[in-house]
Amino acid sequence: MEFIDEKLDTYVCAHTSAESDLLYQLNRETHLKILQPRMLSGHFQGRVLSMLSKMIRPKRILELGTYTGYSALCLVEGLQEDGELITIDHNEELEDFAACHFGKHIRKNAIKQIVGDAIDIIPKLVGKFDLVFLDADKHNYLNYYMLLIDMIPSGGYLIADNVLWSGKVVDEKSNNDKDTIAIKAFNLFVQNDERVENVMLPIRDGLLMVRKK
Repeated sequence: MEFIDEKLDTYVCAHTSAESDLLYQLNRETHLKILQPRMLSGHFQGRVLSMLSKMIRPKRILELGTYTGYSALCLVEGLQEDGELITIDHNEELEDFAACHFGKHIRKNAIKQIVGDAIDIIPKLVGKFDLVFLDADKHNYLNYYMLLIDMIPSGGYLIADNVLWSGKVVDEKSNNDKDTIAIKAFNLFVQNDERVENVMLPIRDGLLMVRKK
């Protein structure tokens, strides 16, 4: 399934600031060498994440779902000068690939890469996170949210990716798909959570922006 009409997507990207040379190379290598390159945030969504990070100016960022590192490199663009970005992924096979590209970035020392199960790692993290980007296993979205909500300060943000799940969230035929069920449950929980305010953006596969009150 295409996220947007191909001609519109081309037009949108043509009227969006270009990705850096490093991000372009990472984008290209991911599509050439890595399975499921569709998981990459890519040019347009990457610029959205960069813009949001620059608007929020977070001191600390937590990302769940490193993949090949593209979204982390976009988010770090808005990180405060003495800030920190922690990115977690369970896939050991992609660790070196992402680390190689992190090492080429001017903010490489601000990026901390952790490989392992986020459910086990999150409770061991210390301190608050001004910005959380959630892009890991979909069936655990609500579990992650419950673990993270108290680690986000008032005025902090959580951004969840893939909340439209290729349109399956409104497709009655997909009601028995476990990931679709999990995402719909997550979306509904956030919508009813009085601790936050939220807006769902139909960007690529859907971004849910959540602000802690």
